[in-house]
Amino acid sequence: MRARRIVLSLAIAIGGGLAAQNTAVAEEYRGTWEQQMACTPDVWRLCSDQIPDVNRIVTCLRQNTPQLSNNCRAVFESNASAPEQPPAPRRRNDLPPRSLGDQ
Repeated sequence: MRARRIVLSLAIAIGGGLAAQNTAVAEEYRGTWEQQMACTPDVWRLCSDQIPDVNRIVTCLRQNTPQLSNNCRAVFESNASAPEQPPAPRRRNDLPPRSLGDQ
């Protein structure tokens, strides 16, 4: 019974670590520090009810483009004209687990 509890605790710890790692990888790009500073006053003024959801904040800022400060509007205009970046390559850890028959 004690060995089973230890194995279960270890499995939970490993699973939790993998989940935390995947969450960090999946986190959305939030812009450079300078871009964040350019838009922070506008976020507080126009979109404070959307904090901390990054996707909702960006949507709110886009919906309020006419009211954005010049600095924040420039961030969105530069991002709109920038070429889209290709997705990051998958790491070995991101591959699905192989079944025993695949070996």
